[in-house]
Amino acid sequence: MLIRSAPDLRESEVADRRHYLNRRAFIEGGVGLGALALAGGALGPGSADAAALPRKGQLTGVRPAPPRFKAEDELTPAESATTYNNFYEFGTDKSDPKRYSGSLRTRPWSVAVEGAVEKPGVIGIEDLIRPHDLEERIYRLRCVEAWSMVIPWIGVPLGDVLKRFAPTSDAKYVAFETLVDREQMPGQRRRTLDWPYREGLRIDEATHPLALLAVGMYGEVLPSQNGAPIRLVVPWKYGFKSIKSIVKIRLQKEMPFTSWSDEAPGEYGFYANVNPEVSHPRWSQSRERRIGEFFKRETLPFNGYADQVASLYAGMDLRKLY
Repeated sequence: MLIRSAPDLRESEVADRRHYLNRRAFIEGGVGLGALALAGGALGPGSADAAALPRKGQLTGVRPAPPRFKAEDELTPAESATTYNNFYEFGTDKSDPKRYSGSLRTRPWSVAVEGAVEKPGVIGIEDLIRPHDLEERIYRLRCVEAWSMVIPWIGVPLGDVLKRFAPTSDAKYVAFETLVDREQMPGQRRRTLDWPYREGLRIDEATHPLALLAVGMYGEVLPSQNGAPIRLVVPWKYGFKSIKSIVKIRLQKEMPFTSWSDEAPGEYGFYANVNPEVSHPRWSQSRERRIGEFFKRETLPFNGYADQVASLYAGMDLRKLY
């Protein structure tokens, strides 16, 4: 099994949080020289502005996080969040995604939306995002390996995007797939998993206001090692549910196949809700190490989002390894 416990990081190994906060204040002040605003009116595929989603750099026109989408925890330094990653498409070491993801070409990029929808199609990322206002969401991220971060994501609600494709009554689940390209993603040359990486949610989870399609973090375009150009963020679930570099979204009646529940069904279930009372078969989930901190802290039910999402699982036995 390749998911491993994380080594501790020394405080000296992470960037000073003040650098990010100063940059964030600059962006929120509406300056951002050379940045291109993403939010705003819906442009058709043939628009001359269809390339307005930058590949790198700062994002402007981003709405600040409303209170219910803003964890009050101290932010993880951007340097840590962009250099300490699980993204097996680039390798199994935490440093591999940063080291090898420069080969990923994020433009052009399209996402296929198919299955139980009235308006299926393949849509470029610019047109997928453009009709929606970009919003910052400061979320806790809890890895199944018992380490955690706090990250300011930038994106749009997944539920709002799905509505545009008119889901039918058969849309009970939403399945996602990551890009497969062994030249761009050298980790796929190994049989670490049965590629492509696949994940899924119930439709009520996917349309919950917390579920986010992220295109940025720390005020800037999403780095390749963090799932560029578009990834899922589901903050009340273990991090492996938040699939990266999405190329396909399929709405369907049946519960979808998911990569880790197929690889090790006794260890990684479909739901993967953060539950400190249910240990992983090989380690406890009651405590976690926040990257950049020395002491461990208590893990919160649903990663601290129980008041918003617990009702989704009424009647389910949450002590089972879902």
